[in-house]
Amino acid sequence: MTGIGGVEMGAQAARSRALAVLRVRSRALGVALLPAAAAVILLVGGSTGRLTGPGWDGLRWVVSVLALFVLLAAAGVALVVARSRPAVTPTVTVAEESAPDLYRMVRDLADRLDVPAPSAIALTPDCDSWLEDRTHPAHGPPPPVEKHDEDLAGLGGPAHRRSAAAPVLVIGSPFLWWMRVGELRAVLAPVVAGTGPSAHPDIAAARRFIRGLDAAVAVASAGRRDPLSRVACAGLGWASRLLLRSCRGHAAEMERGVAAAAAERAQAVDYGLRIVAQEQVGLAYAGWDRLLTRVALPAWRMGRWPSRLDVGVVAALTELSRRDRLAEGFASRLGERPACDLLEEPGVMDEAVSLLAARLFHGGPAETGPDWSPVGWEEYPEEVVDRTWRTDAARLHRVLDALGVRRAVEGTVPGTDGPTLARVLDHLTTPDAAITATPDAGVGLHADAHAEADTGSGPGAPTDAPHPPYNAHGPGTGVGTAPDDEDDLAGTTARGAALAAGLSAQLAREEAEARPAGVRAASSAPGPATGPDAALWDDRALPLLPLQPPRTGREILTAHITAMVCCAAMDTAGAAPALDWLDGPSLHFDGARTADLAPSVLSLVETGDPGPLRAWLTDLGIRPEKPVRLV
Repeated sequence: MTGIGGVEMGAQAARSRALAVLRVRSRALGVALLPAAAAVILLVGGSTGRLTGPGWDGLRWVVSVLALFVLLAAAGVALVVARSRPAVTPTVTVAEESAPDLYRMVRDLADRLDVPAPSAIALTPDCDSWLEDRTHPAHGPPPPVEKHDEDLAGLGGPAHRRSAAAPVLVIGSPFLWWMRVGELRAVLAPVVAGTGPSAHPDIAAARRFIRGLDAAVAVASAGRRDPLSRVACAGLGWASRLLLRSCRGHAAEMERGVAAAAAERAQAVDYGLRIVAQEQVGLAYAGWDRLLTRVALPAWRMGRWPSRLDVGVVAALTELSRRDRLAEGFASRLGERPACDLLEEPGVMDEAVSLLAARLFHGGPAETGPDWSPVGWEEYPEEVVDRTWRTDAARLHRVLDALGVRRAVEGTVPGTDGPTLARVLDHLTTPDAAITATPDAGVGLHADAHAEADTGSGPGAPTDAPHPPYNAHGPGTGVGTAPDDEDDLAGTTARGAALAAGLSAQLAREEAEARPAGVRAASSAPGPATGPDAALWDDRALPLLPLQPPRTGREILTAHITAMVCCAAMDTAGAAPALDWLDGPSLHFDGARTADLAPSVLSLVETGDPGPLRAWLTDLGIRPEKPVRLV
């Protein structure tokens, strides 16, 4: 199946499946009208004198009432399906005046493919591209579209019925910054080709019906308090899910047919370059995921959002090309024109997409503020890395204070009773710490630590702080820890397990206090023109796409000890915080990255053996007995 024949076959298959979806809708309508038809027959029979008698009169009343109830219920379901707002991907709209070259390239691509041009272009913080229909009245009036006599070629049938406006082209922002102009055009070719099948009335109607059912299910799933609303939503949800199950197979085959037709149509445009560009898609995805989880997430947790994430993914992939022999040759591409040059102000777009990414993946506020401000990459080491380490170290010592651990050991030099790394090492390597914690003991230690923390023994610890949402696994397992934390801490030292439990509880309280500000809805004041399209999506359940599950107690304890070690290295040995594009926060000595610290810290956490860590400290000249500066 190649060429025009392949396009026609794929389009015909998509249309046949669309008709099957519409037949499901018609059958549902017929079922809803059956009681009414029976009532009409009974009423006509009574008026003509053919169906008379007490039995027929009673049956007429029963069937008429049933028909009225079914018609009202069907009308209600149809109204909700038609009026409910379908789900829309959060994006940043690219106005034509802010990217004329990008619009020109897309329109030229549509002309070469002989399909309608997309009605608009939007950016999303994801490594993907697709077409999205935003013609629903809740999304605003559709933009004017040009008429194309040949748009429906190969689809068969007249085009005199209702036709949908061209969909919006959503482009992953990392593609614009990492790919070259030719590569982006090759990657977008099969996506833009999908506007041809999408314009057919049958396919458009089937998609509207599916999206309406999906939106109706979401409406039925919303919480209701009064009994009448709950009963109505239960009926709405049952009917919508039944219709969705009936359409599921046909809808999936319809989309496969549309994709096959679009892919066949795009074969003639930049096919050779598309093979090379697909390699860049996978590479961009790997770099973007690494940048979000290793670099952006620590900044978001500190209340700062990197304002140039797309620039950062280019730096991360360039660093990957330097380290990985398989990526050799990718750096030479940087001499070609990047696709972000198609934007008039790429920096403004990058900032808007970066803020949207923080909102989607972390649940940050929609606007900047005192506790939510942008940070540049040149400021990242001082504003994020240094602050993160010192904040974690301060939390570690607050929990040690709550557990009653003395700041100085007997016989130490006066003036060294401040927060020191030696205090942490001595606490975790005392003789009692050599005893490993069993799962049962871990539960008790968690409870003891939380009892101390919840009674306000820690400095500034509130007594009525709400529990985090993921601590719903029962009492005695620790506040703010994952359900399997007991298994995670089994085999660690007893004092290590207690310290991990206290850190988890303290961290959970701090997150609970900051959560109301983090999930506050966007204000009614108008924002910048390049900001996220807040009117198109519901932001009541943020983050929509969390990057990582809640950290376990072992991970939290390891991170805090690592932070304390880094603080000691900076304050006593002249080390400096730095940013590694692939691994996130890193520690540098004399401009070079230090050896991996994780194995030494894990040895202390898991077995209470400080030997590897003390040897690491001695090699770099770090003095654990000296106090460090905290925030």
